[in-house]
Amino acid sequence: MGYKVAVVGATGNVGREMLNILAEREFPVDECFAIASRKSMGVEVSFGDRTLKCKDLEQFDFSQVDFVLMSAGSAVSREWSPRIGALGSIVIDNSSCWRYDAEVPLIVPEVNAHVLVEYMARNKRRNIIANPNCSTAQLVVALKPLHDVARIKRVVVSTYQSVSGAGKEGLDELWNQTKGIFVTDAPTPRKFPKQIAFNVIPHIDVFMDSGETKEEWKMVVETKKILDPKIRLTATCVRVPVFVGHSEAVNIEFEQPISAEEVREILREAPGCMVVDKREDGGYVTPVECVGDFATFISRIREDSTIENGINLWVVSDNLRKGAALNTVQIAECLINRGLLKKAA
Repeated sequence: MGYKVAVVGATGNVGREMLNILAEREFPVDECFAIASRKSMGVEVSFGDRTLKCKDLEQFDFSQVDFVLMSAGSAVSREWSPRIGALGSIVIDNSSCWRYDAEVPLIVPEVNAHVLVEYMARNKRRNIIANPNCSTAQLVVALKPLHDVARIKRVVVSTYQSVSGAGKEGLDELWNQTKGIFVTDAPTPRKFPKQIAFNVIPHIDVFMDSGETKEEWKMVVETKKILDPKIRLTATCVRVPVFVGHSEAVNIEFEQPISAEEVREILREAPGCMVVDKREDGGYVTPVECVGDFATFISRIREDSTIENGINLWVVSDNLRKGAALNTVQIAECLINRGLLKKAA
């Protein structure tokens, strides 16, 4: 017997990717429901070799499902996730709404799946589990196995984030500006604060009083919550003219000595990681090559001679997958595989 799954926000980039991944990974689904706003009711979306018609969020009976994969934004999640959770369904939310709530676990299965055991044993849990920010998810997958061996003191990360992280509007803006430049149309910024075509923008999300952007703040807070509150992390998050795939240049300072070769061997055996690290032309992974893949790719592994116990990494992943949809499905798989879920009637 399988499970009943609802995908909320099924017409969006991440919602569609959730449906793709459920089918690709042969998730044990008895019934799958595509849920969207009333204006998208009846819109057809693909689920494997089937087509689903979207149902209205406000009219759907969530008591009949085991999992609700939520990808409809913070405002929708804030209103609907507690209501759905109270009916007994497990909500796995992809927005930022619940990530920083002390009562809601923030999960990357390769890193802190053990947190789910305690959470699911609680009598008064909210039945909400949070998915981290896309840039955080791929980072902690790479950091966790190294932290276990040599303990990380400090991380400096610069991100190169694709426009798909800003949704369909971000994809459309890069496409339209790129086309327009070739026919001498002025590239008018709408979704992004400056021209994104043939440019990079060191600004993702809103600015905070500290001078960092909220995207940078998210990486700090989420890494501490998921991995270790003692880790010091600073980030510079940059939007780049890439359609899909986030990249990160990561500098790590460890408490204990560790060599580049040791790092390479540890990451080769680590869950979710794929090491592609040849010191030759093309011996590394770029965003174009990671699209559609489940792995977090790690390249350019080398020692940093400017600090004690320092290592540099290049980390690349499909942000719509590991950064969002894949991680959400993996959380559901983890609950099933560990026997933590009671099925809906």
